Amino acid sequence: MDRRHFLRSLAATGVAAGTTATAGCSGVIGDSGAEGTVLGPPEQTRGDPVHPIHGDEMPEFSVPDPITGEEISTAQFEDERAFLWTSFYTNCPDGVCPALILRLRRTQEVAAEEGFGDEAAFLPLTFDPERDTEEVLREYATQRGVDLDAGNWHFLRPESYEAGVELMDENFGLKIEKTNGSEYENLEYAFPHYGLILLVNKRGIVERSYPNGPGTDVERIVDDFRQVVTA
Repeated sequence: MDRRHFLRSLAATGVAAGTTATAGCSGVIGDSGAEGTVLGPPEQTRGDPVHPIHGDEMPEFSVPDPITGEEISTAQFEDERAFLWTSFYTNCPDGVCPALILRLRRTQEVAAEEGFGDEAAFLPLTFDPERDTEEVLREYATQRGVDLDAGNWHFLRPESYEAGVELMDENFGLKIEKTNGSEYENLEYAFPHYGLILLVNKRGIVERSYPNGPGTDVERIVDDFRQVVTA
């Protein structure tokens, strides 16, 4: 679903900017939150930029995983896996992207420890494909403690910078733009950060959006994911 379709769906369901929801807890699908969700509605407003939040469909798109050689679609996990999605780049100079990857990696670790790794997927998308090659992403995985052999982690790499910009704008309302990196040592260009993490259930519905992903407690994300997978 492109962003235009996504925004139309908001209007059709009566979800408006600035709407707030009250905190909830986990339950059976459809009982405690929006239709098709496990977790109850969080205390959250729909702000700017407009991106999917609790109860919205996850936009559908396909992006290559250069490490596995597969084309990965956000729709392919339906009825099989819940997943965490975020966006990042390996040259991030200020710790934001490593903090995002840490939260996905920790959840991957717990999923393996507790036996639900086959029901989970982790989809970090780089918006810097010019520098984030297969070799760079493999090295980054090693540095960050990611288990690529688990079969549930996919680094998503758009075919070009332009394709990544379009994908992020149309699906998430996030504007990606290169900025001068001269203030950082050995960095030609950098990017602004949004820090968004999305938790999507097996029905393809967003259970949680964490717009301040790097500042969100790691164990909160792990616990939310656990509840969604094991409900």
